[in-house]
Amino acid sequence: MTVIDSKVISLRPEAPTVEPERPCWGVYETWVCNEKGRRLKPGVYWHGFKRAAGDDDDDKEASDRPITDEWIATPVTVVARTTNSDDGSEGRLLRLATQGGPKEWILSMEVFGGSGEDARRALFGMGVIIALKKRGTFMEYLLDQHPAEVFSTTSRPGWHESGAFVLPGRTIGSDKVRYQASNKAQVLFSRRGELAKWQSEVAVKCEGNPVLTLAIGCSLAGPLLSLVGVLGGGVHLVGDSSSGKSLAQLIGSSVWGDPGVFAASWDMTKGGLEIEASSRNDTMLPLDEIKRADPKRVQEMAYSLANGQGKGTMTRDREARGKLSWRLLALSSGERSLSEHAAISGNAAHAGAELRMVDVNAGTRTHRAFDELHGLEGADFHRLLTVAVGAHHGHLGPEFVEKLLASDDRTGLLNDFASIRAQFVEDNAQAGRVADRFAVIALASEMAIAFKLLPWAPGSALADCQLLYGEWLSRVGGGNAEDRQIMAGVLDFIDKHGSSRFSDVDDQTPDTKVFNRAGYWELIGTKRLYLFNKSALIEAAHGYGLSRVIKALEGAGALAKRDTDRKRHTKKYRLPGGGSAGLYVIDPEVMDIEGATV
Repeated sequence: MTVIDSKVISLRPEAPTVEPERPCWGVYETWVCNEKGRRLKPGVYWHGFKRAAGDDDDDKEASDRPITDEWIATPVTVVARTTNSDDGSEGRLLRLATQGGPKEWILSMEVFGGSGEDARRALFGMGVIIALKKRGTFMEYLLDQHPAEVFSTTSRPGWHESGAFVLPGRTIGSDKVRYQASNKAQVLFSRRGELAKWQSEVAVKCEGNPVLTLAIGCSLAGPLLSLVGVLGGGVHLVGDSSSGKSLAQLIGSSVWGDPGVFAASWDMTKGGLEIEASSRNDTMLPLDEIKRADPKRVQEMAYSLANGQGKGTMTRDREARGKLSWRLLALSSGERSLSEHAAISGNAAHAGAELRMVDVNAGTRTHRAFDELHGLEGADFHRLLTVAVGAHHGHLGPEFVEKLLASDDRTGLLNDFASIRAQFVEDNAQAGRVADRFAVIALASEMAIAFKLLPWAPGSALADCQLLYGEWLSRVGGGNAEDRQIMAGVLDFIDKHGSSRFSDVDDQTPDTKVFNRAGYWELIGTKRLYLFNKSALIEAAHGYGLSRVIKALEGAGALAKRDTDRKRHTKKYRLPGGGSAGLYVIDPEVMDIEGATV
């Protein structure tokens, strides 16, 4: 039986008397006196009876038996039984009274299958003191507790199945859900300073700067993604070094925690990226300079971030580990775009990867990454904001979620998103996905403005997102992204090899200087058409099959000639030196017009 401050009889305010029903456990968070008047310091106790040699204590009345109060540890109360929503594992919610103040910790029941050393080590690290000769007794105490209260736990931040929003150390929307993490997990979500100071010293100076307002909106949009049905992905700030990209990431990070801790790096494995993304689920993942990423894997990592699903692994016992999952927006930065960085390793750019990590101009604005310095010099502007986010952070994100839960209007939220989304025009499904991302970022910022959390003019965040989306759209042009990449690849191939791997098809003298021939060229008036052989056309559009290349060229009207059999896409030519071949006749001028904005 366990007695916690039971049968308290007021002796004096600072040391009440307890009369435990011995034998039993007791937990006291203040000094108490036992029934004999002995003062007991705060802690976990075993209240028992002394047994003298040769005595038969069973025949004695309880009041006649000598008592003992064994101090086991500083106060540790087992508050509730816990069930992990991720895997069904059980644990115990402990309340710890330490010199550093009250704390909570979730103890996995798995520890009782071993010595419990790791659990005790973690408790010592949090300020709990356990009597060295009572370590086994302490574990017996924990195991002997059977609280009636049941809490849910999760090892992933963000939205919980109960409807609550879970953060390490704080759950918004429920008092029966807790975040459960390993004792060595880095504290990503932390608070410092004041929200009002962050608003006046940071947010006010971000107004008029689309790159900075985008960073804040990107961070706030994380909790909205699943609610409005928008897939994850990210934005990639492109600009020269020291242009202000890093400041934008610091500001975005300050929405949820300490910018110096919350930020992550591209310099990691794909598995490491999955862990970082999962640990920031439903918030935002900042990724610094893309030049740190492995060029061979960077596009695969971009896909993984957007898809929100990790790769399955197995334990040493060949048991499947649960896949990590997440939904968030990444805020990346670099001097090169994603495709430019991937090209370093010789990999062809994948349109899908670029759509999942959309380039944003953060280098050639009015003041490099900034549009408005609010009367300051660029260096002073950068320095003041950097100092401010270090002193005040971690408030806006949780406050935004609190307001979101308080409003409790899912239908209104969907209608608001539809209204904002309608203001981002697109001409195909691929651009639509990018438009979705800018729209949800705009929605998050405009909601924060309406909640009085951002001191910006209503509509200003939407206008900034429309501006950046319009800039992206003007750079890439309309139409299908894969079509643009195919045409860009073919044009680039002609530019590189037009004089070395092609020769005049009408010159009947064989050109012995052409090695690894890609085809021929034909002069029609002043226009030069390029006659590709099959292998060269596939090489030019690296990463795409022949049928997909033909589809793109046909759509652009770049196939200038073909035989009368419409099922064929080639034109038969007599070749210099004899023989004939069917060649793909391509007009680069048409492609250049079609892909001028590629």
